[in-house]
Amino acid sequence: MDKILWWGFYFLTFYAFLPGIFSRIFGFRVFSRGITDREVALTFDDGPDPVYTPKLLDLLKRHGAKATFFVVGSHAEKHPELIKRIHDEGHVIGIHNYVHRSNWIMRPKTVKRQVHRTSDIVKSITGERPKYYRPPWGIVNIFDFANKGSLQIVLWTSMFGDWKQRVGAERLYQKMRRKLQPGQVLLLHDCGDTFGADHDAPANTIAALERILNDGREMGLRFVSVDQMIETTAQARANRTAARRGDAVAAGPAESASSPAVHRPSWFKRVVVALWMKWERVFQWLFRLRSVGDGSAFHYRVVKYGGPELLLKEGEVLRRGDYVMEIHFVNKMMYELGMTSRSEVHTAIRVIQKVKQSLPEMAQELADAPHGSEIKALYGVSMINRGSEGLGFETFDLPKGLFSLMTNWYLRLLTAIIHPEGRTRVKKHGERLMPRALIMRRDVLVEWGAKAQSEPRSERRPQQAKVATKTSAYEERMDFSEEEPVGDTV
Repeated sequence: MDKILWWGFYFLTFYAFLPGIFSRIFGFRVFSRGITDREVALTFDDGPDPVYTPKLLDLLKRHGAKATFFVVGSHAEKHPELIKRIHDEGHVIGIHNYVHRSNWIMRPKTVKRQVHRTSDIVKSITGERPKYYRPPWGIVNIFDFANKGSLQIVLWTSMFGDWKQRVGAERLYQKMRRKLQPGQVLLLHDCGDTFGADHDAPANTIAALERILNDGREMGLRFVSVDQMIETTAQARANRTAARRGDAVAAGPAESASSPAVHRPSWFKRVVVALWMKWERVFQWLFRLRSVGDGSAFHYRVVKYGGPELLLKEGEVLRRGDYVMEIHFVNKMMYELGMTSRSEVHTAIRVIQKVKQSLPEMAQELADAPHGSEIKALYGVSMINRGSEGLGFETFDLPKGLFSLMTNWYLRLLTAIIHPEGRTRVKKHGERLMPRALIMRRDVLVEWGAKAQSEPRSERRPQQAKVATKTSAYEERMDFSEEEPVGDTV
């Protein structure tokens, strides 16, 4: 039963839940908001529709506005003349699957076939393959990021429920007007024939949009397609980067070095972190994790090792089926360390110190843990593994496969959440954020417990203070570098 829960949790988390967070909250591999002075991107889903798409195209043409149409392949197949008109009038065509069905309930191969089939249909009509993809309801699974090839996933900044006729043209206009500002990617619909939609709802969309186009012109806004928005955003980011580099040079190295980093998370990130901590408590309850010490830094559970056979030092072998103490960092602690550390190196050093301080308590758990006398090793997976050998850990690459893939995604997400610059780190150091298995033999862990018991209390605190004050020497011994990306443990 425990295995069923574990794999069910893994499936829901890694196949659907985490990719959704990655894409919607952290913008991983998706485009959903522009950085512009005047541009607003109009996007329309579910079409083409033989009644409403022509009316919408007429409206856009009168106002000189461009848009992006994410078309359903089966609709495009029925109305090739509308696809041709959309293309000929300078709008961008994207893919919205062949049928309007959630990617969460389709196999990866099925999604891939739907995307390719729709791409073939559009190419046969326009001579060009679409470059943009929007999954129905914006729901992605873990394979969407890999399966789309050269397609850019596009989500949205604001949507308005315009697929329901009861919203009404006036209310829809008011909702859109509140969001009318540069950088917005507006989600609208030009077809009401999909599940949950009302057939004539696009009439309200067209009526409200005409007023929005007039308001936008008076505000000096430009209504553009997604490709124009992406290009403008890329240029704005390049300009910002150049400006920041110029400011850093002007400030001088002395001023930069003497100014400590102050990490003030936005209210949005604080909400995300709070939700994640609740999610972590569900995980702890579901898998009956036990606390190490006061539970502020580590939890653990005793499980049977399920990986490949590993040859440890002193000739010991860790085999499938051996009991291990599986260690989990408390992510609240990781978040607080990240928010109060001066640098990547400082965070990593403090994490290693936390592990060092907790090892004697982990050793004490051997007496009370289930199957405690049979536990063969301490086991964890972490991106923070440099320097761990000095504590007695042995590190191993994770075997390639589903577990390695899901663990990598999970730890990248944690890095994006708990570190002040996590999203930047994931993008910048993505190829270097590789988790490794950390294993400590039982006899080494027991030695940590014995050492703590034999060491007088009066000698422990000065030693900890000494370690804390000699950061540079500790840093040299641990062989960290300033560019070392920091991740969390499982």
